[in-house]
Amino acid sequence: MKQDVPIWDNVYKKKDDIVSREIAGEAILVPIRGKLVDMQKIFSLEDVAEYIWQNLDGKNRLSDISSRVLQAFDVEKERAETDLLEFIDELLNAELIEKAGSES
Repeated sequence: MKQDVPIWDNVYKKKDDIVSREIAGEAILVPIRGKLVDMQKIFSLEDVAEYIWQNLDGKNRLSDISSRVLQAFDVEKERAETDLLEFIDELLNAELIEKAGSES
């Protein structure tokens, strides 16, 4: 029986049909479906969320991203971990990221 990978070992990557743009100093994620923009799934990212987004490259484990967030921002570990998991869940539900292998 296949055993699930612990959540912190999960690796995610951005879907290919997502465009990231900076507009008026704010990072915006825009999903492109065919030739159309999916207006229902546009995301605006704050500093920490943008930092996390940049680290979702298909190589970094969630534990690595969490450690980097703790080093880069003034936040408590428990809060950083909770926020990271909630953000990942939002991105998954919006179909902006997908699980990659943990073969890094």
